[in-house]
Amino acid sequence: MQTPSDNLVETIYADLRLKLQRSEVSPSDRLVDTGIAARYGTSRMPAREALLRLVAEGYLVGTTRGFAVRELSVEDIAGLFEVRRQLEPRAAASAARDMTPEVEAELTDAMTRIHDALQQGDIPVLLGANVDFRNAWLKAVGNPHMAATVARFMNYFQSVRLDTFADVETVKHYITGLSRIHEAFLARDPLLVEERMTLFMFAAEEAFLAVRRRQLEDFKTQRPSRRKNKRRAVS
Repeated sequence: MQTPSDNLVETIYADLRLKLQRSEVSPSDRLVDTGIAARYGTSRMPAREALLRLVAEGYLVGTTRGFAVRELSVEDIAGLFEVRRQLEPRAAASAARDMTPEVEAELTDAMTRIHDALQQGDIPVLLGANVDFRNAWLKAVGNPHMAATVARFMNYFQSVRLDTFADVETVKHYITGLSRIHEAFLARDPLLVEERMTLFMFAAEEAFLAVRRRQLEDFKTQRPSRRKNKRRAVS
């Protein structure tokens, strides 16, 4: 039986995870348990438990100044995409096979918002709609363990996703690939969804690797004092 404290931890955890999914927390931000606790009007312990849960699941890492988004090396990105290519296309294919009219409507709504956000240059809305598109088709995956694993591996990329979406041409190619996947979902064609998702994975890996290499080069050229000043606490 859940206690009020358990429910509060779950609420804080779910809220922070959604912020991470939507790239609303940057790698330079620091999540501090006292600040999080103040935001929710609670004691420090529920906030810290929620943060430690996110650490255990690989979303955050502990630092001397709070908790931070997990940053990926080039090797991490390549390794994680290798795993994603083994899981995601098959999961998407099963979703296409078992998709309900409700899931189809959610996918189409998310895709419409993605196109609208692209035209308006609204990156936060685009990121949010992208997460909604992903979460919609994951609802149709019959194996809950596979769905949870796919979602977690997708979420590991928040440290590079924001910079990837900041590049207009990269975003256009990304949305084109996502639109092709959406068309395959609407056709209820598992094999076509699997094929297009696999191609999408390779393109996404190439884009994320390019961004991460650029981030690392930029980091090398920054002065230590400048990096220090960019950090901010998040509550």
